[in-house]
Amino acid sequence: MTTTGEETATARGGPWWWGRRRSAVFDWCLAVASALECAAEGVPFAREAGIPVGVGVVFGFLAGSVLLVRRRYPIAVVLVAIAITPAEMGFLMGTVGLYTLAASELPRRIIGSLAGMQLVGTLIVTFVRVRQDIARGALTLGDWFVPFASIAISLGLTAPPLLLGLYVGARRRLMESLRERADDLERELQLLAERAEERAEWARNEERTRIAREMHDVVAHRVSLMVVHAAALQAVARKDPEKAVKNAALVGDMGRQALMELREMLGVLRSGGEGERRPAVEAVAAVAVARVVEEGEGPCLEELEELVGQSAAAGMVVELSVEGEVRGYAPEIEQTAYRVVQEALTNVHKHAAGAKARVRLAHRVAEIAMQVENEPPPEAGSAASARLPSGGNGLVGMRERVVALGGVFVSGPTEAGGFRVSAVIPAG
Repeated sequence: MTTTGEETATARGGPWWWGRRRSAVFDWCLAVASALECAAEGVPFAREAGIPVGVGVVFGFLAGSVLLVRRRYPIAVVLVAIAITPAEMGFLMGTVGLYTLAASELPRRIIGSLAGMQLVGTLIVTFVRVRQDIARGALTLGDWFVPFASIAISLGLTAPPLLLGLYVGARRRLMESLRERADDLERELQLLAERAEERAEWARNEERTRIAREMHDVVAHRVSLMVVHAAALQAVARKDPEKAVKNAALVGDMGRQALMELREMLGVLRSGGEGERRPAVEAVAAVAVARVVEEGEGPCLEELEELVGQSAAAGMVVELSVEGEVRGYAPEIEQTAYRVVQEALTNVHKHAAGAKARVRLAHRVAEIAMQVENEPPPEAGSAASARLPSGGNGLVGMRERVVALGGVFVSGPTEAGGFRVSAVIPAG
């Protein structure tokens, strides 16, 4: 991941206010050079001012050493350079200080004011010095040379460091902005990747749940009926009792094993566990669902009478009543309504064998409602005689289907000791 200049400087940990050690070494070298320059220029200044030479040297050395704090206090460095301009000291300090000031984050009005002060100071000192040289005869040029030399020298000492500092500061800020944008972009890309992974995982879980629900609805009901038929065959076979009982028991055992294996597969799909068998299980489930899809778009409400007839053929006393004007709905609505009734009847076979059941279907203006209610089983333990395994996902699957379409699902025992499953699905 990219880092900004401030983070890089902090990571390297230079001494005091320096971000890097090489910056500190560079500033120390500049400060030493500036101090030696001002100390040397302090000799003629002391002679002209009539003070001891040692005082001028020490003054120049101390003034030139201020360049050491140019990164921390650029304004102070420029002010000192302006102050010692009449003494004709601080050429290096003035140039470097103005460059540092222009490259800093200070407001432009402050930079412009200090640069203007330094320009005026240099212009005045140069004007006086050149005029004195002409008056002493050191220069034999005309009077026109005084303002020309003053302006040229003052601009030459002020404009280059100012413009260079402004350019470097703008470039530095641009690079800082680009680094920050790169960091933000990388964070956004990382966040998008995490969200995409979350969405993909959510989609995989939803697909596993959908496959599990489809396999449960398609297979569980018919296998349950097969087991019920096998139990009935054991009770009514008379011609060859031994063979009939063996065959019926075999059919019952096969049906129970099929249900147990199916629920194991559904459990793997719902849990989403990683393993070597997971791809194989999902592949088998996908093939099963694909076969159902190839046969048609799925069950519809027109097949509801056939569904009720299958339960009646298995020995259940079941009534079907339809209210309202029969009309067509979207395929997913009809399929969901069919599956709710199918799973409710399957639960009656499993948990209340022999109980009477009523199936009600109501076509309303903006919705379709269905209800499956069964009475208590006639004999205790009749459900156990069928020994039908239950995975506990039937009601959960029905609720998921109905809620996904914006409907309402309610299930629970009745006051009479039976069980009721009700669902209302919007028709829009």
